[in-house]
Amino acid sequence: MKKDSDILTDSFGRKHQYLRISLTDRCNLRCTYCMPEEGIQLAPRSSIMSYGEIYSIARLFVKHGVTKIRLTGGEPLVRKDAGIILEKLALLPAELTITTNGILADKHIDTFRTCRIKKINVSLDSLCPEKFLQITRRHSFNKVYGNILSLIKEGFNVKINVVLVRGFNDNEIIDFVKLTKELPVCVRFIEFMPFDGNRWNLDKIVSFEQILKQVNARYPEVIRLADAANDTSENYQIKGHRGSFAVISSVTRPFCGGCNRIRLTANGHLKNCLFSSTETDLLTPFREGKDIEPIIRNTVLAKKKIRGGMEEIKQLKDPALHSKNRSMTSIGG
Repeated sequence: MKKDSDILTDSFGRKHQYLRISLTDRCNLRCTYCMPEEGIQLAPRSSIMSYGEIYSIARLFVKHGVTKIRLTGGEPLVRKDAGIILEKLALLPAELTITTNGILADKHIDTFRTCRIKKINVSLDSLCPEKFLQITRRHSFNKVYGNILSLIKEGFNVKINVVLVRGFNDNEIIDFVKLTKELPVCVRFIEFMPFDGNRWNLDKIVSFEQILKQVNARYPEVIRLADAANDTSENYQIKGHRGSFAVISSVTRPFCGGCNRIRLTANGHLKNCLFSSTETDLLTPFREGKDIEPIIRNTVLAKKKIRGGMEEIKQLKDPALHSKNRSMTSIGG
């Protein structure tokens, strides 16, 4: 398959080799930072990409230089044909990964293996069942935690994604780091980001500096690990621990200069930045048989330098600049 990465290179010279595809805007949890309390207007099923459309569009991106594909949602595994999609995408010469809330992970372990999926990210924002219920509005803590342990036992490279919210779960930072003593996992602390309906404000952020301050106060030897190319996280390990932890500081220490990610929503819209409130419809022209390569090129070229154009953190205080973005569940994590 001939590769030509020109249409995936933006005006700042960033090459986009990492495609995140949302399979659905539906989810079996109702996380407060991801979905408004009243829910969302779900996209009509007719507007959601079929498995064939997902494969064809993904194949086009791989042709132009994408080397990694991550499936997201909503919750990607609630989609009935998720297994078929995984098997189709596994035919492409790109690394295939998935982010899930973990509830249905045990039912797909054999498929993960067949599709050569080695890395699985699982969202878990509290180690306290009562807090888990509060943030997800569902009684599923034991299922999620049990499936995390099962995935580790089965040999998968597991990362636990923790969205930190001040006054809610920031007192669990050390508890999560303790998990890495015996478990070969990477716990990733993620700064709370603004999306439609999640009642975000800057005061709720637990910053990179605040996270490291807590960890350093508890552990005398915190080792700085080497980050992978284009990594969104800064990685650390406690001396003597099997696992590691990381901080994804999208708000206070943006990593936009090395961004190589582009997102395709479940209804086939291309987003060039998670912070951006603009997106481009690929699915409609694709269904009409039109060439979508020029559309992809223009969308990539329109990518802003930092956080969808919000170059200063004070701009995040203005709801007009970020409240028009979709909710996280309808974008895809």
